[in-house]
Amino acid sequence: MTAPTSMAARTTPFETFASYDELVARVRAGGLGPDPAAQRVAVAFTTRQAVRHDGRGTGYRNEVLSLRLGGAVGSCAVEPGALPDGAIDDCVGVDVARLLEHPLLPVRIAALDSYLMHVTPHLPENGAWPISLPAGTSLEKSRARAQAVVDLLDLPTGATVLVVGVVNSLLEVLRSRGLSCVPCDLKGGLTEWGEEVVTDALAEAGRCDALLVSGMTLGNGTFEPLRRHALAHGKQLVMFAQTGSAVLPRFLGHGVSAVCAEPYPFFWLDGGSGAVHRYGGPGRPEGGR
Repeated sequence: MTAPTSMAARTTPFETFASYDELVARVRAGGLGPDPAAQRVAVAFTTRQAVRHDGRGTGYRNEVLSLRLGGAVGSCAVEPGALPDGAIDDCVGVDVARLLEHPLLPVRIAALDSYLMHVTPHLPENGAWPISLPAGTSLEKSRARAQAVVDLLDLPTGATVLVVGVVNSLLEVLRSRGLSCVPCDLKGGLTEWGEEVVTDALAEAGRCDALLVSGMTLGNGTFEPLRRHALAHGKQLVMFAQTGSAVLPRFLGHGVSAVCAEPYPFFWLDGGSGAVHRYGGPGRPEGGR
């Protein structure tokens, strides 16, 4: 099912899809742009980060695979240490069509993201609404991004939000707006405030009014069940996406209600000003898609 027969057709200027598999099939067939077999990745790289924001008692690590196609960079986060050393060598000089068949899911996601970023970059004419992130410390920029993400939810005070991919700044902003949180992450553990982090998102989704979900779910295979749950139950599903920032807007109107897209370079890489790009959600400017 594509945009001409869906609500997404009225809100996005590009074709949207009812499943990940449909999207990939359309790309492979050359239906969204140039033949992916003729588009070769020039650069592959990984970005590794360890962080503990000033004033926070806990830290975390990130690792991201990124592929450059022309002027576009597509990315997929992975669990630190999980990506084989040879993965980036597998990608360099290889066409997108072959990478979409790579045995590693993160490689397939990064390749799809780079292709779609190349075809439909985050521009107003493609439905993106840019939000500036001011220069500042890593914590200041994290909080600014969290505000931009949470603004995409439209919920009454007291509603419960499933947060998949625990980001303490997001939990902080949600609470400041009178919303309850169910933090979820495959790693489990505790939040900054000592709350238990559940590990099975789908098991918890039924007791939540809305879902706020990391793009990392694309790379670990847990996105589609959450999208289907949101669609079946009429719940808001807001994605915050460093992984698959150009992929996830393609599911608007098919379970995904809004996306805060953040392509490489991410906010945590630089102290200068930056931007995220929002699709869907409440409060769009006059004339915005």
